[in-house]
Amino acid sequence: MQRPPPLTIGLTGGIGCGKTTVANLFAARGATLVDTDLIAHAMTAPGGAAMAAIVATFGAQFEGADGALDRAAMRKLVFADPLAKQRLEAILHPLIRTAAEAEASTASGLYVVFVVPLLIESGAWRQRVARIVAVDCREATQVARVMARNGLSEAQVRAIMASQVSRATRLAAADDIIDNDGDAAALPAQVDALHARYLEISATMQ
Repeated sequence: MQRPPPLTIGLTGGIGCGKTTVANLFAARGATLVDTDLIAHAMTAPGGAAMAAIVATFGAQFEGADGALDRAAMRKLVFADPLAKQRLEAILHPLIRTAAEAEASTASGLYVVFVVPLLIESGAWRQRVARIVAVDCREATQVARVMARNGLSEAQVRAIMASQVSRATRLAAADDIIDNDGDAAALPAQVDALHARYLEISATMQ
């Protein structure tokens, strides 16, 4: 008997909100993770599926000596030029979507969690997942975490945040919210509650 398609969850959150931590908690409870950031990194690694198109579009100066994307140079370009950002996304997003769907099609977990930082921004993901869960914290917390983690200035962190949808927009789009503004020890209980809900939904799909 063929297994029915698994329940699909979209997990998102602004930079520094703790998406990876929460995603790993879902994985520990039996979910299959499909991380679009990891897919994107693979696409732009040496010999990655996106590199030929990126070099053809932007020039060889965006390819490092190792054949991977020069991320610092590309980051600087797309922050300064919205059109360049659109051109990069036009290359990456279809490749990422295809790879993510391929990973999900072989999922053996209780349900699939797509980890998508720009889930709300991309628009198309709303139709591809049953529920959206947002990992949330105050903007001041985001800034402090990313400054400590990445060694960036406050201005640099806020520039990244400004390129993402607002906290209010993200929360309005979410079906479920995980509060990660305080003690990380509070996260497992929140994930447990959503995990139980997702198992109930999955049961109705059998």
